[in-house]
Amino acid sequence: MIQFIGITNDNHLEKNTSIENVDLMSFKWYWVDFSEATEEEIKHLSDTFHFHPLAIEDCVQEFQRAKLDYYREYTFYVTHAVRVEELEIQKDEVDFFVSENYIVTFHKNPSLEITKVWNLLLAQVTLEKWDPYYVFYEILDKIVDNYFPLVYKIEDELESMIKKTDKKSMDQLMDELFETRNMLLNLLHIINPMRDLLYRMLNSHHLNLNRVEERKVYFNDIYDHLLKLSEMVMTNREVTADIRDSYLSLNSHQTNKVMKTLTIITSIFAPLTFIAGIYGMNFKNIPELTWDYGYFISLGLMVVIGGLMLIWFWWRGWFK
Repeated sequence: MIQFIGITNDNHLEKNTSIENVDLMSFKWYWVDFSEATEEEIKHLSDTFHFHPLAIEDCVQEFQRAKLDYYREYTFYVTHAVRVEELEIQKDEVDFFVSENYIVTFHKNPSLEITKVWNLLLAQVTLEKWDPYYVFYEILDKIVDNYFPLVYKIEDELESMIKKTDKKSMDQLMDELFETRNMLLNLLHIINPMRDLLYRMLNSHHLNLNRVEERKVYFNDIYDHLLKLSEMVMTNREVTADIRDSYLSLNSHQTNKVMKTLTIITSIFAPLTFIAGIYGMNFKNIPELTWDYGYFISLGLMVVIGGLMLIWFWWRGWFK
């Protein structure tokens, strides 16, 4: 589907116009959105707008790294929006062709960010501050802002993991932890290229446009958000490493407690087993076997030995 918004020279807005029947040169600037475009609609990128074949190829082929390419009359941007689907982070590629006179957006999946900005533009009473780069800023700002709820959600999950360590098995805790670390790694692979893209925009000498300093203020705000997001994700990954080490230390401590208990039991029963083993032998000449009170003497000796060993273990601090 292709949608069109055109801004005339006297700042009037025209919409719902087919690009096949419109004179694009008659507008002050315009916005064309390609959403889930068909093969026939994709041809407009080359036949109507005459974009470079490599840029069109990057649009058609998904999973490009976030980047920008400078061409003579426009700049091509590849960005990524995020969404959660079946407990996994999915990224949707959103491509932009931006110049002083137009902005063309291309995305294969529905984009909530573009829909919001589209409706926001349609609701405007005055359009003086709006231009292609302001539209680009608004969409990019909403794409980046949508990263924050996901990072905050992960932080809440990490806090929950710390508080519920005694209510789940170690296997469950480790599975949840590594799933969270994987989500953070996927986020890092999205945020860092976006951060590098904004850095190139802000420090490039190719961006010789009107109102460039004013526009840099807006995009610098997005860059600051991406820096904050990158730091938050890295910090959360360090937290997961700390939680992992804590889990392993706790597991090792619990194992040591079990081994200590088993060692105490084994140590106490070792001499008792030794005594029982001696009198369980099948030799005929064992004088104690004929004693009237030999059985009770043996049991009493076992109780005394076991009691003395318990006292000794307690004195050594094994029960603390």
